[in-house]
Amino acid sequence: MSNNIPNTQYPVEELLLRRWSPVAFSEQPVETEKLCTVLEAASWAASCFNEQPWSFIVATKDNPVEFERLLSCLVPANQDWAKNAPVLMLSVAKLYFQHNGTENRHAFHDVGAASATLAIQATALGLYIHQMGGFDAAKAKEVYGIAEGYEAVAAIALGYLGDVNTLSEKLQQRQLAPRQRKNLETFVFSGSWNQVSPLVTN
Repeated sequence: MSNNIPNTQYPVEELLLRRWSPVAFSEQPVETEKLCTVLEAASWAASCFNEQPWSFIVATKDNPVEFERLLSCLVPANQDWAKNAPVLMLSVAKLYFQHNGTENRHAFHDVGAASATLAIQATALGLYIHQMGGFDAAKAKEVYGIAEGYEAVAAIALGYLGDVNTLSEKLQQRQLAPRQRKNLETFVFSGSWNQVSPLVTN
């Protein structure tokens, strides 16, 4: 199955390799302590000037009204499977530095780092997350009254792994497809742009 540990060119920590993005989620609730733990982990990501420009809007299925509000911000293709996850989130970036009010061009990078840290902690707890670009940022801003100077970055589904047989055939194929990554030679450069680094050509 696609959640098996993949082969890599070089040794990589197993916890990182176990992180993947399923579309089949169990409706089993996520324990509050575990959910708070993954959010705490996000807070320990590195950020420019230690600005910590991230916020997370969280909705759980035990509050159906709030869950449906967040679900409505997703594009229909993502709603189709994300509706089964017990937790939905939106990551939000603060676009300006607190200390001087200037634009923080690293804000999205730092929110991504926090989300990656969240994902690894989730994996360590037996949870899975699926981050999505497929959501309506303008609708999210309106629905949640997101302030000026902040922008929704990604939607996140979080929960325990579900039964792939509950998915449509198309989604089953998506979940069971082999996991693939680009070889280092395609993105590790030295000397000039697009010049493959000798580090990875040995």
